[in-house]
Amino acid sequence: MIQREIEDLLPNEIKVIIADDHEIVRAGIRRILSLEKRIKIVAEAENGKVALSLIHQYQPDLVLLDINMPQLDGIELARMLKSNNPEIVVLMLTALEDYQNIERALAAGADGYLSKDVSPNFLIEAIYKSILGERVFSKSILRVLEAPRSFQSESDNSNVTLTKREQEILNYVATGKTSQEIAEILGISVRTVQNHRANIMQKLGIKTAAGLVRFAVIFSTKQREERLI
Repeated sequence: MIQREIEDLLPNEIKVIIADDHEIVRAGIRRILSLEKRIKIVAEAENGKVALSLIHQYQPDLVLLDINMPQLDGIELARMLKSNNPEIVVLMLTALEDYQNIERALAAGADGYLSKDVSPNFLIEAIYKSILGERVFSKSILRVLEAPRSFQSESDNSNVTLTKREQEILNYVATGKTSQEIAEILGISVRTVQNHRANIMQKLGIKTAAGLVRFAVIFSTKQREERLI
């Protein structure tokens, strides 16, 4: 069941493209999404190159991408889309739950990473939340992200203190906001945002942008959980 406050914020129509090389998977997703009046499936693709062509043709609001597809894999396609069409929401929907592929997807700019074993309701809610700007992950993926190996850090970050501004910026990073977007929201310069990001990474011993995104996602998720307690 979609929360009423989420429903009230959604657009009347969400155009979606499904890209997966298995016809039976596309059929199952189509069946689930067709029950939602707001969601309009404008096209389906069996490989990455066809998906790219259809995306240019239909300009969807959101794309559901498998990873292992012929000709052009889903993560490379996600990287191309977020570079050229950052307004399009990209959700990975895959059976691959390993750390390496999650890291690649985050580095490519994916707006979410979902396991194919999620429930129909979870998938629909993830689509709606991502359309509203939230970065979404299924529970099994969050468990992988939270595992100790997810942090390639030379220091223990458990006792690090972050300023209120650094925490704000982490929460925006978790939703997929760029430094430019964060600067506009907070009314500060892009250079200031970049300096804050650099300071956070130095404090936590994080070496890569993808590592910062991973930490931001976990940090933001734990903050939301604490507010619910």
